[in-house]
Amino acid sequence: MGPPSRDRRRTGAGKRLHDRGTSGDQGTSAQAPGYGAGARFSKKSGGLLREGNGKHEVMEALKAEFTVSEMSRWLGISRAAHYTWLRAHPRREARAKARQRLLDKIRQAHQASRGTYGSRRILLDLKDGGELVGRNQVATLMREAGLSGVPRKRWKATTDSQHGEEISPNRLDRNFTVEAPNTVWVGDITYIRTTAGWQYLATVIDLYSRRIVGWALAGHMRSELVEDALKMACGRREVKPGLIFHSDRGSQYASLGFRKLLTKHGMIQSMSRKGNCWDNAVAESFFSTIKRDKLNQEVWSSTVRLRVIVIDYIEGFYNRIRRHSTLGGISPLAFEKSGCVQTAAKAA
Repeated sequence: MGPPSRDRRRTGAGKRLHDRGTSGDQGTSAQAPGYGAGARFSKKSGGLLREGNGKHEVMEALKAEFTVSEMSRWLGISRAAHYTWLRAHPRREARAKARQRLLDKIRQAHQASRGTYGSRRILLDLKDGGELVGRNQVATLMREAGLSGVPRKRWKATTDSQHGEEISPNRLDRNFTVEAPNTVWVGDITYIRTTAGWQYLATVIDLYSRRIVGWALAGHMRSELVEDALKMACGRREVKPGLIFHSDRGSQYASLGFRKLLTKHGMIQSMSRKGNCWDNAVAESFFSTIKRDKLNQEVWSSTVRLRVIVIDYIEGFYNRIRRHSTLGGISPLAFEKSGCVQTAAKAA
């Protein structure tokens, strides 16, 4: 009678164990902790994994509830691999903090540039701040953060050279590199759309530092526009006889009034060849920059606000802050203060 009784007990126990292992009815968790824990872990870990966490991060998040052995088995990774990951965690955390700190500085530099800088100029800002970083890393972080510079646009010709005024020879001949301030100035005119009609901006740039030394904004393109820009430049800078003033062949620059103003200050006039915008590339490039950075971002409804924006951009940002590739990556004002000599003749 003894053996059959033991068999019956084993059969009953086996049936009960089988029932606990497969039954989905109430009380499963209390009767079979192993199976209940696995189901509970699967539910919690699934949510964490969907949030973008890796398996090791999930194990760390749930280590108070489950053992490493259990979680390793359920997630299909070895305990040794998890402990190796834990030992490297401080280094990963340090790298993540350094990455976030660098990204914060990139955001600050991008904001300081008024959203205009790409990775090249952002890199210069970071290096000035003592950061040891490469351009590819900066570009990657900017891309991940959705930050970018403002793309360039093609120039559009605005010169009216169909006039009967005298044309001066091209004395500059694309020699955009000069060794001293107030040696060569260049001028040009561009148009700006407003809801009240077109506005026109004339500028005078010192080729030495690419600094805007004179400008004028008005609702007309008469010769007075370029004369006002030149008068501002002459009032700000020391003008010595022999200074070359270069422009395109536009009627404003060929006008008698403008020529008289040049003569009054002992300047020598130079003009681009017909239909060749590259002969005045530096002036054209500035207009491309200011439009890309600011003026083309909206249609201006107020000429008063437009004037404020132009003043702020030229005097507050471009001359003082904006990095210039021709100047070794510093601003025109910083270049003048440093007494540097240009190392490249390209316009930028």
